[in-house]
Amino acid sequence: MSILSDKEKLKNRPIGFMDSGVGGLSVLREAVRVLPAEDFIYFGDSANAPYGTKTVKEIRDLTFKAVENLMDYDIKALVVACNTATSAAITELRTRYKDMPVIGIEPAVKPAVVCSRGGRIIVMATPMTLRQRKFRELIKTYDNEADIVPLACEGLMEYVEKGITDKEGLMAYLDRALGPYVTDDTESIVLGCTHYPFIIKEIKEYLGDRNIVLIDGSKGTSSQLKRRLEEKDLLRDADHEGKVTILNSSEDPGMIELSKRLLEQKDPEVEND
Repeated sequence: MSILSDKEKLKNRPIGFMDSGVGGLSVLREAVRVLPAEDFIYFGDSANAPYGTKTVKEIRDLTFKAVENLMDYDIKALVVACNTATSAAITELRTRYKDMPVIGIEPAVKPAVVCSRGGRIIVMATPMTLRQRKFRELIKTYDNEADIVPLACEGLMEYVEKGITDKEGLMAYLDRALGPYVTDDTESIVLGCTHYPFIIKEIKEYLGDRNIVLIDGSKGTSSQLKRRLEEKDLLRDADHEGKVTILNSSEDPGMIELSKRLLEQKDPEVEND
């Protein structure tokens, strides 16, 4: 019987993912592709969703509570797969867990600007994400390079949390919230909430034959996770078949089934940074 070294034991620990609900599964889905040998623990805080309408202190407290749940599983790295939680708590998380890779996420504005042909870039996100200094600084960095229009989408993520049972209502929401901002020169839409990739099909249907690119940051976040694990020599042996464990704070058992369904959903046609 082989005895694992301390380093091998550390490598074999799972990677923790957290989100305010089921949205972060869009990031986890990409991470599983990039790191197929890794084990993952996903915690969705659907009982307290949405985070985007709460105060910064409330979001920070909920984020730390979710992370503490993941720490019980002896994780080797943490991904905050929620733009709102990243904006409110990532600095404090990195201070508290300074010996562990802590990866956040932010709206994929940079790749949208890099690919820009001079047209309008719409950034769809929660109101709280758009209000945070982290986002304002991001926009300021590229403000002189492109026409960037932040669009607060209060209530949109709830369609995903509910399993999109009201498509007619969702399409009406898009017409009301997104419609006034889409112009003839709009060239891309940044999906600034991890829930939004799960409604790409509906967004594309709403946009019709307009030549507008949808941009999601999941690939960039997953690539950053892999880089950080490589830097710390924490990648698991390639011959291991990774597995995913899904947890949720909601008492509704349907949330686990919804989470599994979203994780297995085929990747829609979307640009990744």
